[in-house]
Amino acid sequence: MADDSKASNVGGRYAQALFDLANEQDKLAAVEADLKSFKAMRADSADLRTLLASPAFTAEQKVKGLSAIADKAGFDPITKKFLGLVAANGRSSTLPAAVVAFESLAAAARGAVSAQVTTALPLTAAQAKGVAQALRAALGKDPEIETRVDPSILGGIKVRVGSRLFDASLRSKLDSLKFALKRA
Repeated sequence: MADDSKASNVGGRYAQALFDLANEQDKLAAVEADLKSFKAMRADSADLRTLLASPAFTAEQKVKGLSAIADKAGFDPITKKFLGLVAANGRSSTLPAAVVAFESLAAAARGAVSAQVTTALPLTAAQAKGVAQALRAALGKDPEIETRVDPSILGGIKVRVGSRLFDASLRSKLDSLKFALKRA
């Protein structure tokens, strides 16, 4: 857990630096689109996840790999330099946290808030609309929702907005019940 927190803090600092630079150069939208693409690539590619996390690859190999990915994807030069810098500094494992932090900063700059919604099954259009309306009412801002499907929660919903987590999943309720029964 402490390692995740450390990665998140380091990723947050990198994200803030990237955000400031992209904002100065009027490239926020381009960099944000690049990072969303990178996030999708990472989710789809076990090889990319291994490249980022594995100590078997040197920083130089990671820089070359990320540079090739950025070139192939047509990323903005700012994004490409950012990926290379993070890898050169031996911090490629913090890239996922940096991407999430950057998305939050960009959403806040637009007056929106980003939220991660996790369900056991994909949401229908009506359910997604209802979740968006409930978040808008609760937060007072337009939510930018990223949905994930995680069958391990069994049912219900988990919503993360920044560091706040609302967990109404069946898994969480069952775990609480099991804990209560053990204490009784």
